[in-house]
Order: sequence, then C-alpha cells, then structure tokens
Amino acid sequence: MRVAEGGAPRLVWSVAALVQAVADTLAARFPVCVVRGELSAFARAASGHCYFSLKDADGAGALLRCAMFRRAAGLLDFAPADGQLVELRGRLAVYEPRGELQFVVEGMQRAGAGALFEQFLRLKARLEAQGLFEPGRKRPVAAFPRRVGVVTSLAAAALHDVLSTLARRSPHVEVIVYPSPVQGAEAPAALAQALAAASARREVDTLLLVRGGGSLEDLWSFNDERVVRAIVGCAVPVVCGVGHETDVTLADLAADLRAPTPTAAAELAAPASAACAEALALLQRRAALRLHGALDTQAQRLDGLALRLARPAAGVRARRQQLALLGQRLAAAAARQAERRGAALAPLGRRLARAAAVDLDARARRLDAFGQRLAALDPQHVLARGYAWLTDDAGRVLQSARQLHVGQGVRATLADGHAALTVAGVDPESGPGGD
Repeated sequence: MRVAEGGAPRLVWSVAALVQAVADTLAARFPVCVVRGELSAFARAASGHCYFSLKDADGAGALLRCAMFRRAAGLLDFAPADGQLVELRGRLAVYEPRGELQFVVEGMQRAGAGALFEQFLRLKARLEAQGLFEPGRKRPVAAFPRRVGVVTSLAAAALHDVLSTLARRSPHVEVIVYPSPVQGAEAPAALAQALAAASARREVDTLLLVRGGGSLEDLWSFNDERVVRAIVGCAVPVVCGVGHETDVTLADLAADLRAPTPTAAAELAAPASAACAEALALLQRRAALRLHGALDTQAQRLDGLALRLARPAAGVRARRQQLALLGQRLAAAAARQAERRGAALAPLGRRLARAAAVDLDARARRLDAFGQRLAALDPQHVLARGYAWLTDDAGRVLQSARQLHVGQGVRATLADGHAALTVAGVDPESGPGGD
C-alpha cells in the first residue's frame, strides 16, 4: 500500500504482506538446501507430523525450528531421537501465524551420533562398567511409606503433579521437599547436594527425583556423574521420574526404581489409600467368615458333646455292647488259636511218644548190660566158687601173707557165713619183690 506523505508517496506493508514477501524471498534465495545438525526436542504429533529443533553439534547457540510432515516422515528408515546427528534436505519457509523461520524437511538421514549423545553413551559405558547400574544393587521401595521426599525445583510442574497425585491417592503420606534447580549449569551440584541431605537426615522412607519432559540438553543435569553417584550412595531408596516415558537418563538407570513420568513416580512410591482400604476390608470379611466358620464348627462339636453327656446310659450301653462284641471275638479267636495249636501239637505228641519209647528201650538195654556187669563183679559170686574174704580185727582186708603173723586172729567171710580163725603159720611165696 502506497501512502502519500507531503506529496511523496511511500510504501507501507501490512504484516501478512511483509511475512509473505519474506517467505517468497527465502524460497527464491534458498529453494532446496541441505543442513546438518543435532536433533533436539523431537516430537511426533498424533497427526503423524514431526516437530523438532536442529542445532550445531559443536554447541553453537544457533537453533533452527523444523517441521516434517507425515508424508516425508513415513519415508524414514530409522527412529529419530534427541542427540542424533542428521542431515536434513528441505527448504526454508516462514510460519506465517507466528512469523517464525522454519525449515520444512523433505528428507532426513543419519549422519552419526551428536556430540551430546556420544558423551551420554561414553559416560553410560564407564559407569556401567563400575557396576553402578547393576540390578542386584538396587533396593526395594517401601510398600507403605509414612514420609516421602521429593527432590525437584519448587517452580517445576513436576512438583505439582507429585503433590496432587499423593494428595489424591495417599493423603496420609507426609511429603518433604528438598528443593534444587533441575536445569542449568548449577543443577547437577545442587541435585547431588539435595540427595546427600536427604540421605543424611534419613527422615523419609522413599525419595523421589522428578522433573518434567524436555530435550536432551534440558535433561542433561540428570546425566551428570555427580548426580548418578549421589543416587547410588543415597541411604534411602530412590525412585526416578524424569521426563516423558521415552526419555532415559543415567539417573533412571542408577535409581532403585524408574518411573516413566513424575506422576508415575508418585504412584509407585505410595499405594492408593482407597485400594488399601478395599484390600483391608476384603481381608476383614475373609477373617470374619473364617472366624464364624470356626465358631460354628466348635459350637456343633460342643452340642454333640453336650448330647453325649446328657445321655450317659446310652454311652455305657454302647461301650458294653462294644465290650461284649470284643469278648465274643476274643473267645472265638482263643478257640481258633487253641484248635490250631492242638492240631499242631498232635503230631508232635506222637513223635514225642515214639521218641520216649525208643529212648526208654535203649536205656533198659543199657541198664541190663550194667546189671550183668555189676553181677559179674559181685564178691558173693566169687565166694560161691570157694574163695574166702579175710579181714583183721579192725576190719581191714588182708590181701597179702605179709600182713599176717602167727597167732593173729583173722575173720573169714565165706559164701554162707563167717568164721573166726587163728594163724598157725605164715609161708609167704617168694617172687618179684619178695625176701
């Protein structure tokens, strides 16, 4: 639009016309170009369009906003992520509603990992080799905490999410905040200091380390080695909820439990009071049912015992019948046992009788033989053959002529009597050993 001013017309642009003119100039000056840089704040909308920023990998301050529409995004052969170094082919344009310069991407290919992402991988590998991410080192989180600590910025939306979640789910849980910046150069040291303070004070059962989402450089404080070592050395179990579900930091790997978001960290730190109340109510009902069942069983048993006590005669009769039956069974068993023993003893008796008869006959024969031998040795039989048995006055048997002397009185025993004799003479025979 040309406006006359003092007779000399001048050109006055409307905003839309000026933005359009700039866009046309850029399109004419940079029809198609290729740019290399590091992805940052990559996001894919529900429509399939992708929006992100591109920055120099060497850390320069320039930043280029980019848009990649669904058609071009569908041709990608990899999943873009923050920190990746890529080459973009497209054209410069102006987003007219906001008057912002943007790069409309027609194609993207990987150009290697960005410097920040490479640093992340190197630090991750070194700390992992030292065992800081070992699953066996991690501790279980308290199931029913009384106090929960939160390490985050007082101005962070994550703190509001955590407090709202705990107030809604577990209003009885006390929350203690250990404030610390979560972004910037001073954030790593402050975060490590807050973690150390919570560890030293030991006033909470679980400690939450939380922050909202952001780009790789926004979350870089949680990849700092000081923060990782503070988490590992903390005396309280740490739940880390940093960024969105797709964001993974070294703090997540070092924490005792990783949560995808700050809200999820609060949910993992403390169970819902309503759910606990329902579980307790269920246990109470089950305990009551078991108790009533046990009482009913014992009551029935007591009733049965009472009935038995009320009619003792019935019990006595039952016992008497049982004893009578046992007596009959015992008598029958004794008779059968005696019959079996009698049948077994009969042949033994016959064998014993035969053996006794044989033994008696043998003993009789031996006794006859001994009698015959004894009869043969009877002195009476010798005397009957004409011999005499001489004894002196003392009754000693005289066996030798040397035992006699003239005038000695001798008693002679004959087969049919005795005779008193006097020795008139002695004539001993000479022989071996004689005089």
